[in-house]
Amino acid sequence: MTATALRAILASGRVTHVPGVYDPVTAALAVAAGHRAVHLSGAAVSAIMLGRPDLGFVHATQIADRASTLVPALGGIPLIADADTGYGNPLHAVWTALSYARAGIAGLHLEDQVSPKRCGHLAGKEVIPIGEAAAKITALADQAPQIVVIARTDAYSILGLDETIVRCRAYAEAGADAVFPEGVDSLADLARIGAAIPGVPIVVNRSEAGGERPALTDAELAAAGVRLVLHPVSALLAAMRAASLTYRAIADHGTAEPVDRMPWAAFTALVGQDEALDLDARYVPKGLQT
Repeated sequence: MTATALRAILASGRVTHVPGVYDPVTAALAVAAGHRAVHLSGAAVSAIMLGRPDLGFVHATQIADRASTLVPALGGIPLIADADTGYGNPLHAVWTALSYARAGIAGLHLEDQVSPKRCGHLAGKEVIPIGEAAAKITALADQAPQIVVIARTDAYSILGLDETIVRCRAYAEAGADAVFPEGVDSLADLARIGAAIPGVPIVVNRSEAGGERPALTDAELAAAGVRLVLHPVSALLAAMRAASLTYRAIADHGTAEPVDRMPWAAFTALVGQDEALDLDARYVPKGLQT
């Protein structure tokens, strides 16, 4: 059902902003804020689980495992997850998609970088031939139709806009539900892509890793064909900043009082403490030591 909901969002004709989440608490916060879809970033998983950069340290298994812990907190809101390059050939990509679907992931984005990939915002990227990338997409569309496939291309910074358009068209024809031209930020370039592939939803990235970007309104983006705007690490960076300030305050002043924090009661409500206590009262026999 979540894949159906995600496809409806892509077909809606409006822009949906998709924030990054990385655990059940952030997932619950995103739902409470009213978001219609959320995103799980490979960079976030690599940082949270391993303390490592987004340079291929995590695999599909770790993304799926992390997703399985936060999907229950989403209440049916679709989760889009980073699938890197599919972690290998088309058969590996299918295995990735099926493992994601089992974890409750509604959609994935698959990129055309050479594997092992580099972070999309770093120099030195390379892309694989169009045919190889399209073969992965065709395999997913054929063998994992229960998951939404967003085809990402990193060709823009390497080969330019024309090649990006060629790849977006090829990937859409291969069966992708949407295309993700990484690094394309100007309204004129987005409009050219949209005109070249009418009816194909476009996904754009607003990661802080990409630096400053043109300020575009949702109306402008929608007119160019954009349907999803990803904000993969904004909440993670905000949380890290808040944690840094808190640790510094404790070190300097012996208290976290100078730092704005969520009230304890709000936190316990978010994680369902009252409901958990009610379940204990209902199912644990009186007098039983637990």
